[in-house]
Amino acid sequence: MNRYPLWKYLVIGVALIISMIYTLPNFYGETPAVRVSSSRQSIPVDTALMGRVEEALKAQNITPTGLFLDGASLKVRFKDPDTQIKARDAIQHALGDNYIIALNLLSASPEWLTRLKAYPMFPGLDLRGGVHFLLEVDMKAATDKTMERYASATFAAS
Repeated sequence: MNRYPLWKYLVIGVALIISMIYTLPNFYGETPAVRVSSSRQSIPVDTALMGRVEEALKAQNITPTGLFLDGASLKVRFKDPDTQIKARDAIQHALGDNYIIALNLLSASPEWLTRLKAYPMFPGLDLRGGVHFLLEVDMKAATDKTMERYASATFAAS
């Protein structure tokens, strides 16, 4: 019968527990958010800006689920994407062109997991649905080019 020393079983058990803790953030998902950052270094992102953003959201009857400074940016969480889009428009109108307002997704992991540096794995564009492009064709220019091509082919053949 295969018997291993107790320390080998303990190492496997500890490895399993640690790996389970570090996979937990993937189960919490993401929440919609708006990220506000300065377009120039001379414009600060601070608590005064946080107050202006809060006032702009209150004026539109939008309540964020979280609002915090994160380095050189301000992040505002919302409960759903519709509220996120309305909030982005309200913040953009209130702050003007001096700030970059971007739609974002933030991890919904609890704070204790973040302190342990347990971050979720973010899927790439291929797993999120890819990138959608809108291609517009200038029909007048396309038909003109086609007619020129036919005309030059006709003259070359004769």
